[in-house]
Amino acid sequence: MWWKYLIGVLMAGVIVATFVLPPPQAQIGDASRIFFFHVPAALAGFVAFVVAAVYGAVYLKTRNPAADRRAVASAEVGLTFSTIALITGAIFAKTTWGVYWNWDPRETTLLAVLLVYAAYFALRQAVANPSTRARLSAVYILLGGAAAPFLFFVLPRMYASLHPRDTLVAGGGEFTMNVPVGLIFAAALTTYVLLYLWLFQLADRAGRIREESDSRQEQVL
Repeated sequence: MWWKYLIGVLMAGVIVATFVLPPPQAQIGDASRIFFFHVPAALAGFVAFVVAAVYGAVYLKTRNPAADRRAVASAEVGLTFSTIALITGAIFAKTTWGVYWNWDPRETTLLAVLLVYAAYFALRQAVANPSTRARLSAVYILLGGAAAPFLFFVLPRMYASLHPRDTLVAGGGEFTMNVPVGLIFAAALTTYVLLYLWLFQLADRAGRIREESDSRQEQVL
């Protein structure tokens, strides 16, 4: 339980540090502070999708309904974090480039990730039989997990992007990852990963309660 309080402390510390400690980045200005929310949210979403794929694989091997439930829970949280990343990215784009959306490669691939996992939930809604739904969903989420590294890290770097590059030294138009900035980013990433774990537990618990409720209703009928 204690680590859940730690999340609140870390989040408060990251927010204060973000707006107090690092100076505005060259050629980016105060919009650079969005980095400490945008990138950790995107990376936490990636972690969630990988975990969902792992549970999908576990379900295919064991046919354990709990694995299917946890794949859904992790995908739900991953979709939430990816949506946060998309929104904060749009705010950064508006502040820096004057428009919320310009089909930059990183914007586009993140949107593709959202559509892929939104389709996962659409698939689950479309299949009525529980075992068939779980099996098809596991295959889909496993394929989505295999595609996630390509969409998150490979494809966006294959094309020219307006996004500032992260670097350990100062450079024109780049995001300088010096020691203070690196420490704040590490704290933000840790906070988001811990937040993912907490939300994953909550989503899994909610899914288990829904399953128990559905089971009781079927018994009554």
